[in-house]
Amino acid sequence: MFDNLQDRLQSTVKKLKGQARLTDANIKDTLKDIRVSLLEADVALPVVKGFIADIRKRAIGREVQKSLNPGQALVKVVQQELISVMGQENEKLNLQAQRPVVVLMAGLQGSGKTTSTAKLAKRLKEKDKQQVLVVSCDVYRPAAMEQLKILANELEVEAYPAQPTQKPRDIAVAAHEYAKKHGKDIVIIDTAGRLSVDQEMMQEIKDIHQATSPTETLFVVDSMTGQDAANTAKAFGEVLPLTGVILTKTDGDARGGAALSVRTVTGAPIKFIGSGEKVADLEAFHPDRIASRILGMGDVLSLVEELEQKVDQQQAAKMAKKIHQGRGFTLVDFKEQMQQMMNMGGIGAMLDKLPGAGAMSEAVASQASDKEAKRMIAIIDSMTLQERQMPDLIQGSRKRRIAAGSGSDIQHVNKLLKNFKQSQKMMKKMKGGGMKKMMRAMSGLGGMGGGMPPMR
Repeated sequence: MFDNLQDRLQSTVKKLKGQARLTDANIKDTLKDIRVSLLEADVALPVVKGFIADIRKRAIGREVQKSLNPGQALVKVVQQELISVMGQENEKLNLQAQRPVVVLMAGLQGSGKTTSTAKLAKRLKEKDKQQVLVVSCDVYRPAAMEQLKILANELEVEAYPAQPTQKPRDIAVAAHEYAKKHGKDIVIIDTAGRLSVDQEMMQEIKDIHQATSPTETLFVVDSMTGQDAANTAKAFGEVLPLTGVILTKTDGDARGGAALSVRTVTGAPIKFIGSGEKVADLEAFHPDRIASRILGMGDVLSLVEELEQKVDQQQAAKMAKKIHQGRGFTLVDFKEQMQQMMNMGGIGAMLDKLPGAGAMSEAVASQASDKEAKRMIAIIDSMTLQERQMPDLIQGSRKRRIAAGSGSDIQHVNKLLKNFKQSQKMMKKMKGGGMKKMMRAMSGLGGMGGGMPPMR
């Protein structure tokens, strides 16, 4: 998100290089660029006006007058203002209320409420060790209840057996009572959405809210709707006492304005962001980390947390030991590494959190795409075990057979073997271990087009 804003800020540093201090005159054009960039990102106009005014006030004040590098100082001011607009720090769910804690999910149809309900249930179950019950009150959308039931079964979370013939309010009340009797810690209520805000919908969700007295009322909003997200959030905020926001589909072709607008418009903090369709793709919203991503500084803390949560630690330790002892790195290991990255949400999601990843060339970015990784995995799957262990055997007729078996061509097979040899050389350099070697290896991730060092 915010590629334009990132590019403009980086050029700002160059423009201001050599200036003695920040003044209203030398940041005028820069603020204009930032304003245009924010509007292009579909940030609500009132938010943009306040944002620019606050930057100007801080930038030409005492705070940065003595800076030796005015360009960097302005970036710091912008970063601080981004954090301020998005809420300063992560705000967790309130799980200290009387059990069962009720979490009410609200939002328009298609915003991702049902998927977010499942994602949140998984997070609460695995990270917070809570007994969770989920229930769908959507009696209008075909198969809505069945969708939540299927997701719940996959997560081994209990779903309340509601029926489409029941009234939404009655379903919510019955599920709440069921959660009390069966010792559940949390009940998440997935409400019905509409294609647009309407009085009937608002009255229905108000009735559910009054009947269940939720501790958390979360507004689920599609980040790709831009400024419309802020308008919808405002409408819901006028009817419900929103306690937080879940921003969904942040991995799509979003301009990102919702992330900056929703907090200001509703006064409710963004608590989570969803970045994919997998039930694991829900992460806590940290304004400081998101601001760093927006400015191209990466988000190493979130990357480390994901590594700890999603990487198969036993498998990673086994590979680390193998490399430490100098044993051969094979195509089997190469495939395992790519699968580990796919489990973390894909290579693109990882690159987004690495400092400077936004400056990668399009050629490198496309080489490190998830589509490319899946193709390489398919090619490896088309090899015999002997070929995976001894890639030098793969010549002429073997290449043609592997290409045909994986639905690719010989050029793709050659490209895979080239990428593998690059990774193999890197792994040899890491023989004997050491964090410095590992970090140097990670800094070369963009040009690898595939594997990365194992996490310890």
